[in-house]
Amino acid sequence: MGNDARVSAPAGDRTWAYQPALDGVRALAVAAVLVFHARPDWLPGGFLGVDAFFVLSGFLITSLLLAEQQRSGGIRLVAFWGRRARRLLPALLLVLVATVGIGRLILAETERAALRQDAFAALGYVANWRMIYRGGDYFAATGPASLLQHTWSLGIEEQFYLVWPLLVLLAVRTARPRAAVLAVSLAGAAASTVLAVLLYQPDADPGRVYYGTDTRASALLMGCALAAVLAGTASSAGSRARRLLAAAAVPATAFVAWAWARADGDDTWLYLGGLTGLAAAVAVVLGYLVRVASGWGARLLSLAPLAWLGKVSYGVYLWHWPLYGLLTAERTGLTGVTLTGVRIAATLAVAAVSFSLVEQPIRRGRLPRSLAVPWLGRRVEGRTVAAGGVAAALAATVAVVLLATTAPPAPRIDAAAEAPPLAPPATSNPTATPVDRDAAPITRPGRRPGPLPRITFLGDSVSWSVAAYLPERPDLAMGNRTTPGCGIARLPDIRYGGGPHTNREGCDRWDAKWRAAVNADDPDLSVILLDRWELMDRRLDGRYQHVGDPQFDEYLATELSLAITIAAGLGGRVVLLTAPYTRRIERPDGGLWPEDTPARVDAWNLLLHNTASQHPALPVVLDLNRIVCPEGRFTWEIDGVRVRSDGLHFTPAGVRRFIAPWLLPQLHRLATGPLDAAAPALRGKQSGQ
Repeated sequence: MGNDARVSAPAGDRTWAYQPALDGVRALAVAAVLVFHARPDWLPGGFLGVDAFFVLSGFLITSLLLAEQQRSGGIRLVAFWGRRARRLLPALLLVLVATVGIGRLILAETERAALRQDAFAALGYVANWRMIYRGGDYFAATGPASLLQHTWSLGIEEQFYLVWPLLVLLAVRTARPRAAVLAVSLAGAAASTVLAVLLYQPDADPGRVYYGTDTRASALLMGCALAAVLAGTASSAGSRARRLLAAAAVPATAFVAWAWARADGDDTWLYLGGLTGLAAAVAVVLGYLVRVASGWGARLLSLAPLAWLGKVSYGVYLWHWPLYGLLTAERTGLTGVTLTGVRIAATLAVAAVSFSLVEQPIRRGRLPRSLAVPWLGRRVEGRTVAAGGVAAALAATVAVVLLATTAPPAPRIDAAAEAPPLAPPATSNPTATPVDRDAAPITRPGRRPGPLPRITFLGDSVSWSVAAYLPERPDLAMGNRTTPGCGIARLPDIRYGGGPHTNREGCDRWDAKWRAAVNADDPDLSVILLDRWELMDRRLDGRYQHVGDPQFDEYLATELSLAITIAAGLGGRVVLLTAPYTRRIERPDGGLWPEDTPARVDAWNLLLHNTASQHPALPVVLDLNRIVCPEGRFTWEIDGVRVRSDGLHFTPAGVRRFIAPWLLPQLHRLATGPLDAAAPALRGKQSGQ
């Protein structure tokens, strides 16, 4: 991705002279990624442009190493790694500093910690492994993609750059160096492919296979194999070889083009050898371009605009993802083609400036004198590598990341955490075996007297953000028994943010957790707020359905009725809060994903009212949506106070300033009043008083 379309060679050796067609390949690859991330409906398989980068990187790096061994009889690893650092590190540091600065302005406080870890993972070139295990963070798993998610591919390449030269160094010491490199490349590619097949699970998230260095190394190694085949051969092919290469390049190009246009990241065939097959096809195309440099394909890819884009492609790739995250429809007021054009234009402009003012000057050793640290440097191939300057740049980047992502301590959402009982009644048993969902509700005669009305919050992470930030009241005892990441819908096959998703572990047993919570707290009033997880598309009877579809509404109404029954199981009253409008994740074209549309929220709230009006527990419905969306649409702020932290959850200030003054008096009245005094009048109706 950050390699030139040439390999250093001694003067007069034109075997590896600059070949603009390879920059053209890089241009097409980065263009595919740009389009895919902006409009995946235009180029569904554009993400495979990264694999073309991998193949090209493996080819160029191995060619450089073999060329050095041929001319000097050895490989200087320190010099190699120094060139890689000089080429790749400056632009990355600049992007990290800019991105965490952007993140401080646009991310919620609860998401800055995730960005900090992403930044350090990118700095250590282990971002791909960070992306594999990032799902343990609730906000990271359900929010917009990290502003640094794209650095996963850099992690794979840099890990490859660290290990592969060592293997080449061993291979070139054998009697047949090129044959040894070829054998290691093909064996490694085969092992990587087999591992991907073994680790891939059709019904699970393919992230482990997609992001893993071990499972994606096949593309890099295919490029290495090509370099071993071409090393030491003629710089141009004969007429027969040209015909054979052209004959092979045509179907290979067609296969790659088809995959870029039609593949989907969830396609099983990709992980069962398809990615390796695509890498092999790219290698065939590269072989044709290198050995038939005068052919029509090479001439087409050598056109000046493509060659220029290829030269700046590293910066384009680095900058495009955080810029896309900054230039959203909400901030720009643009959507569709116009938004896509602005994003791409901004990316090209910033990348061009970075290339001219940062990447090239540092790479060529032409930094201003004021930035040189000669007394801390040493000579490598006639150039000064300012070790002290590198250390200072790294230290400065770390400091900026820490400062920009540090936020005041806030409660952390942990799906496994549960609040302790308010004051365990003598007859309750918090550790009792969970009751089966079809069992009879928990019942016990009478109500346990206590000094304060007892209120328990149930629901998902939106309910958590209300309960966690409500101020304490001396006349109420409130407990937070919410389960972030879990609603009451159990169907595991979900469409979320345009892609596949599933329930968090244990969500299918939400009813057992609720029963245990009610049994432990014995609340006078249970408050239920459900939002995100009931609004998504879920597979029911073989097809994806959602709230508003009759069959799915029947399913949700059954689960909601069970939730109300459990919450009222010990004789307490139940309050249902309407779901507020949300804006959690924006579509690439600037629109809203279905789960964020007002129509979904309205359909759920209607079902909430209808179910409440028919339930014997007489639940009271309070219209939270009207309070936090006073104009009937999503809003970030009310009277200058930010109400939503991330488009879904509430801020401490929003809860204390607007929700608490409206909600707490009503909860106190409902918790202390007679069970049948107010409930019939409010049953199934909105209440905003």
